[in-house]
Amino acid sequence: MAAGSGGPAAGVRWDLSDLYAGPDDPRIDADLDRALAAAREFAARHRGKLATLDARALAGAVDALETLQEPVARVGAYASLLFAADTATPRHGALLQHVQERGTAIHNELLFFELEWVAVDPSRADSLLADPALAHRRHYLSAARRYRPHVLSEPEEKLLAETANTGRNAFSRLFDELLAAMTFRVRDEEGNEESLSEEEVLARLYEPRRERRRAAAQALSEGLRANSRVLAFIFNTLVQDKSVQDRLRSYPSPMASRHLANEIEAASVASLLSACVSRYGLVARYYRLKAKLLGLPRLSDFDRYAPLGDGDGLCSFAEARRIVQDAYGDFSPRLAEIAAQFFDRRWIDAELRQGKRGGAFCASTVPSLHPYVLCNYTGNQRDVMTVAHELGHGVHQYLARERGLFEQDTPLTTAETASVFGEMLVFRRLLREQSDPKQRLALLCGKLEDAFATVFRQVAMTRFEESLHAARRAEGELPIERVNALWMEANAPMFGDSVELTPDYAWWWLYIPHFVHSPFYCYAYAFGELLVLALLRRYDEEGAAFVPRYLELLAAGGSDTPERLLARMGLDVADPKFWDGGLALLEEMVAEAERLAG
Repeated sequence: MAAGSGGPAAGVRWDLSDLYAGPDDPRIDADLDRALAAAREFAARHRGKLATLDARALAGAVDALETLQEPVARVGAYASLLFAADTATPRHGALLQHVQERGTAIHNELLFFELEWVAVDPSRADSLLADPALAHRRHYLSAARRYRPHVLSEPEEKLLAETANTGRNAFSRLFDELLAAMTFRVRDEEGNEESLSEEEVLARLYEPRRERRRAAAQALSEGLRANSRVLAFIFNTLVQDKSVQDRLRSYPSPMASRHLANEIEAASVASLLSACVSRYGLVARYYRLKAKLLGLPRLSDFDRYAPLGDGDGLCSFAEARRIVQDAYGDFSPRLAEIAAQFFDRRWIDAELRQGKRGGAFCASTVPSLHPYVLCNYTGNQRDVMTVAHELGHGVHQYLARERGLFEQDTPLTTAETASVFGEMLVFRRLLREQSDPKQRLALLCGKLEDAFATVFRQVAMTRFEESLHAARRAEGELPIERVNALWMEANAPMFGDSVELTPDYAWWWLYIPHFVHSPFYCYAYAFGELLVLALLRRYDEEGAAFVPRYLELLAAGGSDTPERLLARMGLDVADPKFWDGGLALLEEMVAEAERLAG
């Protein structure tokens, strides 16, 4: 398959016309003009007066603030989605930059509101937040006040916002453009060569034939190595930028700002990471089993995702849709109904294209519209799970639209709930439909590998980020070889002696976008997977009675802290032992795989 050939989902492109008609749509600047005028009017009405507002007036001000920011969010979503779908067209990059710059100007007009609110005397703020008139804005305002120790003066905040567009935002965009433009030259056993995109070469790691997996891994490594000077400079720059931001804002550690945004205590994250690291032996135990099943003395890094049995075969996009919708419908017809709209109304972009951003994501856009999903569908079983995963996000965001712009999105800690739950629904349906023990084993092993990638690999990546940021702060700009070593040191303990990490594997940190766009995002995946395993246990215990409560959890969006929202489901994520339940379920799955293999 040549790079950008469309693949099994050829022709499946999203329709962004619900947002705007095109990059030159005059409504884009008209909406931004109106938003800027509204922001200036809002500032004229409220600047310097926030501390004097009563609860009802404060709630009204937040309502007005949300209303005037929705058009800005709409334009921003459109520019980002247009660029993600085609990073190679200069007009798309220019629009993204234009929208970011205009959005910053509007943001700076409104910046006073946040700064004045966090400066309100704590006793006065507590009194306002306790007033019933402010009930529907209580969480939004309470969450904002947690940043009180970390905000700067208004001129300083404006300066940082302005320079971000030519600083970290620009480097993030450069990373996306570089990865989307890269091709990887894969050679087969006969010496023939073909050029593949990032998504296509990664898909080859799921090939049944070992030599094709090895060739794909070598091509990926060679392509990353060839671009490593620029990519490593981007990483070094952004890691240092975060160090400066943390110093200016008095964050005590590199992860502290992420914990604050995730509305989770550092101690809870430490418990999660420690619990997962303590079970690294489970990963090695499974991969030793897989080596036996593949007839190998030991796995190499490029063998980890090799299919078992007869292999996956290619799954058409239409079949992927059927599988996902049926699994969602088994749980709740409402979920299937929402998921169907993504296909029927072209809210999903799945084909392979040169210049398209790699990976997959779901963008919530604005409450008055609907989310959009991007993926790069190559047709393997893992991609079916990716569709289930991203549609889980889509359903979650669709249901949470009623919460409004400020509360429709959840912190990252609970953002992965519906996505991972959707994957598990698909896995369980496929397992029910399969009676052949060998195929059941293949399905189970595939799910275990997905779970390990979501839990243990993400924890290893978090450990890598911790060491990367610590080293950059202590040693200055890091040579590539130093970062490669940190990457290998973070990954080796997870595999133990079960997988040989080849020297090429040292380069594979260079393509991971989370490190660039969202530092310390990765632990949220482990949080989400283990949380979903706990939710599934509740579902098994409660049956149909669980479904409406689960849908209510999704519809709540980010309207309260994760801890309080999950407490309604009977879960205590603050308990350090909470994670042991999900990890025990993974161990049971490994034991079942060993039984089936026997």
